[in-house]
Amino acid sequence: MFVDSHCHLDRLDPRTHGGDIAATLDAARARHVRQFLAIAVTLEGVPELARISREHADVVISAGVHPLHRVEVEPDVEAIKACADRYDAVAIGECGLDYHYLDKHYLDKAPDSVPGREIQRERFRRHLIAATELELPVIVHTREAREETLALIREHTDPAIGGVLHCFTEDLDMAREAVRHGFSISLSGIVTFRNAESIRDVARRVPLDRLLIETDSPYLSPVPHRGKPNEPAWVVEVAECIAQQRGISIEEVAMQTTANFYRLFRAAAPEAPAEIRDALANAGLV
Repeated sequence: MFVDSHCHLDRLDPRTHGGDIAATLDAARARHVRQFLAIAVTLEGVPELARISREHADVVISAGVHPLHRVEVEPDVEAIKACADRYDAVAIGECGLDYHYLDKHYLDKAPDSVPGREIQRERFRRHLIAATELELPVIVHTREAREETLALIREHTDPAIGGVLHCFTEDLDMAREAVRHGFSISLSGIVTFRNAESIRDVARRVPLDRLLIETDSPYLSPVPHRGKPNEPAWVVEVAECIAQQRGISIEEVAMQTTANFYRLFRAAAPEAPAEIRDALANAGLV
């Protein structure tokens, strides 16, 4: 049994089962994916995610604003909390810092819509505070902003609540520092890429009880599906790669990452299918 801990169900590519959410989820269920966390990138998009969740009992959602999304009015802490409360979000995010397009190399190509560093930092800080006050984990997007990301996490999060660095692309040292502060590390299809040896090193060396798996679909399709829009069914390929790197069975990866998911996203645990709860209990993981 697998969990796709990060997918964008409201952004399906039309080439994926005709853009049909039900068919896409059915394809994943056929591969034993039993839970999906649908991720918000804007607060305005949360009601649509909530609708999807109401129609599919195995879908839970987050609430937050992506660091690269520009908004006319930045939401304050209370607005983020109110949105999460109203729509029963199990996490805050995705939020964070992404300085990739702010590098001088991109100045002639970066769209004006990319928020600057100061806006991103303040937005991230507000999300972290909201998550702490709601006692919900935070889903962090970080790219080329390692030290500032870690500094804000240390300042504004409670290790007892924790969070996750999703679609992790940094090095082992950053992963270990995040783990020390109560965070989990989520690996996506990038771990299967030929040039991603540093990420496979993370897959081998981060404690298994701190790993999550995700697709980030419709983006970042794993090998052997490169060039196609990603979908939740392919989280299995991520698990297979981790199992190969660690020299363990895919069943162990599936069971442990599923247990990790429900430990982190505690608000999702009561909604877990009975078969998952029973299996985790029988394995002594919950």
